[in-house]
Amino acid sequence: MKSFQITLLFVFIMATGAAAQQTLTLPEAIELARLQSVDAAVALNELKTAYWEHRTYRADLLPEVNFSTTLPDYRKSYNLYQSEDGTYKYVRNNSLRVSGDISVDQNIWLTGGKLSVNTSMQFVDPLSTPGANRYYMSVPVGVTLSQPLFAVNNMKWKRRIEPIRYREAQAAYLENVETVTLKTIAYYFQLLLAKENLNIALQNKENADRIVEIAQARRQMGQISENELLQLKLSALKAASTLTKEQSALNGAMFRLRSFLGLSENDSIDPKIPELLDYPVIQYQYVLDKALENNPFAQSVRRRQLEADYEVAQAKGAQREIDLFASVGYTGREQEFKTAYLRLMDYQIVQVGVKVPILDWGKRRGLVKVAESNREVIVSRLKQEQMDFNQDIFLLVEQYNNQAEQLRIAGEADKIAQQRYNTSVESFMIGKINTLDLNDAQLSKDNARAKYVSEMHLYWYYFYQLRSLTLYDFEKETDLDAEFDRLVHN
Repeated sequence: MKSFQITLLFVFIMATGAAAQQTLTLPEAIELARLQSVDAAVALNELKTAYWEHRTYRADLLPEVNFSTTLPDYRKSYNLYQSEDGTYKYVRNNSLRVSGDISVDQNIWLTGGKLSVNTSMQFVDPLSTPGANRYYMSVPVGVTLSQPLFAVNNMKWKRRIEPIRYREAQAAYLENVETVTLKTIAYYFQLLLAKENLNIALQNKENADRIVEIAQARRQMGQISENELLQLKLSALKAASTLTKEQSALNGAMFRLRSFLGLSENDSIDPKIPELLDYPVIQYQYVLDKALENNPFAQSVRRRQLEADYEVAQAKGAQREIDLFASVGYTGREQEFKTAYLRLMDYQIVQVGVKVPILDWGKRRGLVKVAESNREVIVSRLKQEQMDFNQDIFLLVEQYNNQAEQLRIAGEADKIAQQRYNTSVESFMIGKINTLDLNDAQLSKDNARAKYVSEMHLYWYYFYQLRSLTLYDFEKETDLDAEFDRLVHN
């Protein structure tokens, strides 16, 4: 329901093209980015590509029906022919041939072979060649088996690798969606900070102008020096310059977020400070277990290990080649089509091809050693990547668990700095503090506000970074999921 409301909001904005400022909360921006951003579209297309690659692999496991035909095959030529007495002569060939074949082919994943059942018909017309008759040759049914005996079983390895590859792609899609969320958070808080800085600059400009007016009156009464008055005027000019700069910064941040969300240039976004979410402290081991269970990195490790083993198996299988080909069936040959299927004769073909290198100067053995060495390199890299992965999760958990306290401290500092600045302005007006103290209070206030927004950004960033690594919703306590079938067929 919430997604539907956000979509309606987006359609309304795009349809009206209104330049009015639209309030957009962080959850709404995240939802809009997942629906409309270019990054989300790229993630979806990558998922669709992986889906169709997986479908292609699945299709290799199913029977395939093929039809092939040649019509016509016309030949008018002369062929060399040797007679019984050993002499040679050229014989004229003037014929028309038409053939058709239907076969059902099935890959045998258990052995790596291929079984085919076929039926075919061939018609040959000698085209009025003297003494020659036209013939129909039928093969009502034939069974053919092609089987490599010692080569690597590609289909068996694909059955192990391809499902993992597709699960990795599904997890990568969920991770990419969370990456879209992280980018949205970054752009949103850039705009929010720019808005806060603009509000601060505007407030400082108003206060500076008001203080200059009061200072001019106090100067006439001799309560402050000319130097202090000039310093306050310079501060007012600096405040005006800062206001212009912050307005430009706001426009830039607005453009980046608007472009990322796919909104019109006429739309003006008004960001709001998100509500604080009170999540419990998260344990490192719990996060690590979820990451190893759901993250695409875990699937990638399994896939790359299997692919390395597959390369070794291919290198070993290439050391010798023995292939079996067997074909049995029935065939008929007659001058009439209807009788070509009556007096059938059986046929059998068995071939065993052997290719064993006698002298290859150690080339095939070297390829095996190379594949084994590459496998050891991959295993070592995977161990290092696993250690780095675990370390990154540990640091992120520590940062997240500490961030709530950092945000609380920043919030208290923001309130105190604002109160101090307000008190300093009142104290300056009655002459109790000088301009240096006032400027220091203003700087502390500005820095405290920026610090508070930055700490809030980190709070949300760490939380969604944990979601991205674990593909787990800590708020609902459930794994992240998606309707993959619906997504790939839209």
